[in-house]
Amino acid sequence: MNKSVVFLLAISTLILTSSCQNREILFQENTKDWVKEGDASWSFTDGALEGSITEGNGFVMTQKTYKDFELNLEFHPDSTINSGVFLRCKTLNIDAKDCHEINIWDLHPNQEFRTGSIVTKAVPLARVSTLNQWNTYRIRNQGDQISVWVNDTLTANHVDTSLVEGHIGLQAAGKGKIIFRNITLESLD
Repeated sequence: MNKSVVFLLAISTLILTSSCQNREILFQENTKDWVKEGDASWSFTDGALEGSITEGNGFVMTQKTYKDFELNLEFHPDSTINSGVFLRCKTLNIDAKDCHEINIWDLHPNQEFRTGSIVTKAVPLARVSTLNQWNTYRIRNQGDQISVWVNDTLTANHVDTSLVEGHIGLQAAGKGKIIFRNITLESLD
């Protein structure tokens, strides 16, 4: 093998190794690094985390806190569920004031808080339909900047200095079912 090929392989290995060290898989089955709270039932099917609820509110949340990161995940909401992704939560509880709530609810009665919005903070820049299908969320939270993409469409770009670091949560509220899979976090610290 010539020296330039060996050099390129070595550089590629270093890049892959360093990027993998900054990446974490969240909400894995049979781990104790997250908690369940509330009325929802949470279970795993084929490696995907499913939240089901008939009434009330429930969530899962990381034990660890995070500061600057990019969160990527897939989600599949049915037509009745109220769900969301909560970022930088001050405590092990979900609340739109003490967390950034990235909503999953196409049929929200107030369309300013529909899927892709940051509830009470940023209305969606675009409407993306997500019901009864697999979708992607890419959420970048760095410094005071929060950017959100649903299915590669930018839906929110917001500056907020109120929350610097916190827990990450996933919600199931109201009535219905939400499924999450491939939940990865890349640290930007």
